[in-house]
Amino acid sequence: MDAPEYLGKILGVSPQTLESLDRAMAKRTGREGILARVAEENEERIAATFKILDLENRSAETIREAMKNAVLIHERQLLDFLDAADSSSQILQGETWEDKSEFDRAAILAKKIAKSEKGFFLKRSFAEEIFKKRTPENLLRYLGYGDVPELLAKHDVLEAFSALRFVESDQWMHETFDAAYGGFTADDFEERDIEIKVLGPEWHEIAQKFVAKKHHNVSHLKEFGVIFINPIKEDVAGKFLRDFALLLHYFHEIEFYSKLFRKYANAPDFASKLKALLRGDVQEIKAGEGSPSQVSLCETWEGNWLIVQRYLFKEDPADPRLLLPRVNPESLHWLRGERDLALFGGAGEKLNLKLWHDLDWVGGVFDNDHKDDNDKNNEDIVSFDLEDNAMSAVSFAEGKNELFNYHQREAMWTKIFMEYAGGEEAMEQLLIENFSSGVVSF
Repeated sequence: MDAPEYLGKILGVSPQTLESLDRAMAKRTGREGILARVAEENEERIAATFKILDLENRSAETIREAMKNAVLIHERQLLDFLDAADSSSQILQGETWEDKSEFDRAAILAKKIAKSEKGFFLKRSFAEEIFKKRTPENLLRYLGYGDVPELLAKHDVLEAFSALRFVESDQWMHETFDAAYGGFTADDFEERDIEIKVLGPEWHEIAQKFVAKKHHNVSHLKEFGVIFINPIKEDVAGKFLRDFALLLHYFHEIEFYSKLFRKYANAPDFASKLKALLRGDVQEIKAGEGSPSQVSLCETWEGNWLIVQRYLFKEDPADPRLLLPRVNPESLHWLRGERDLALFGGAGEKLNLKLWHDLDWVGGVFDNDHKDDNDKNNEDIVSFDLEDNAMSAVSFAEGKNELFNYHQREAMWTKIFMEYAGGEEAMEQLLIENFSSGVVSF
C-alpha cells in the first residue's frame, strides 16, 4: 500500500481524500512527502514495539492481548512504586510522603512529573461570588447547611464548586453559567500554579456519583486551574494507570487553556470567548457545503483544518466532521501527558514505562485471526496508544470487551497536522492563534 491508502485505512477516510490534502498542503507549506514520512515512522514505531514485546504472531488479537498485558504489568509497577517510594527519593524531595494514601501519593507524584507552568486563572474569590449570587440549594441540602456563609466557612470553595454538576440540576447549571460567566474580564484572573486536590470524605457520595457517570476518578475546573481526584477505590485492572495518565493529561489541558485565557485577555468580547472555550464549541458543517465524503478537499477544504476540542466519535461515529482534516488539542495534551509518564517511568527498573513513549498516534492494519481467509474484510485497526489500550483492558476486566482506538485516530490526524505545521511548538502556536475561528487555514 502507498501512504494515502495505508493511512486512509487507519483514519477511516479515502486515499483520494489524503492525496488531495497532501497536494494542497505541499503547495501551501512547501513541505513535501509528509504522508510518506508519517507512514514510515508509524511502521518503525510498530516494529520497535513488536521487538520490545517479543511478538512473532502479529494478528490483531495477539497484539491487543500483548498490549493489554503491558498495561496490567505497568499498572502494577506504578502501584508498587507509589507504595515503596519515600521522601528521600530525588523526585519527591521536599514532599511529605509517608502515611499518605494511595490517592494522595498519586497527586504528589503527578504534580512532580507533569511538565507544566504557572497559569492564568480565575481568582478563587469568584467561586464564592458565584455561590452568593446563585444559591446552590441542593448542595446545601446534601451537606446539611442553612446558607452559603456556613458552606464557605466549613469547606474549600473549589471543592464545593467541583460538586455542583452532580447535585444541582442541568437547568441550574446552565442558568448559573450564563449569568455568572457572562461578566468576567481579564482583571478577574491572576497568575498562579495549577492545583491538584484529593477530595475529602465529606464528598464521598458525590464522588461516587461522578465515578459512576464518568467511569474515572479525575475531574478538573480549567478556568480555576484545579484538578480533583475522587478517592473512590476501583479494583478493576487497568483503571489506576488509565486515570493516572488522565491526571497528567489534565495538567497540560489546563496549561493550554490558560494560554488561551491570556491571549483573549484584552479582547472586547473576552467573556463570550471564555464561555465558548469552557463549552468546548466546535464549528458546525453547514448544510450548503454538501457531504464531506463527496466533496474534494482540494476544492472545499484546501489547506483548512478543523480545530476539534472534543472527541466527536464518542458523541456520534457518523459525524460528518470525522471525514475532514482536523487537529485536536486533546491529542496534544495526551501527547505531553503520556510523554511525561513514559519518560519518568524509564528512570529506573522499578518503574519502566518507556514502551508507551511516542505511541499515542500509532496504529496499524492487521489480519484478524477469527475471520475466514476468503473474507475481504479480515483486517482490524489496532491502536498502540496507552489510553486506548488501558480503556480496552478495563472493558475486558469488566466483561464488556469493548475495543477503543479513537484517541489514536485523533492523534494521528494531529500528528499529520504537526508535520505540516513544522513541529509541536509551531502546532500549538497555530492552535492558539486560530482557536476562536475554529479553523486553521494554511
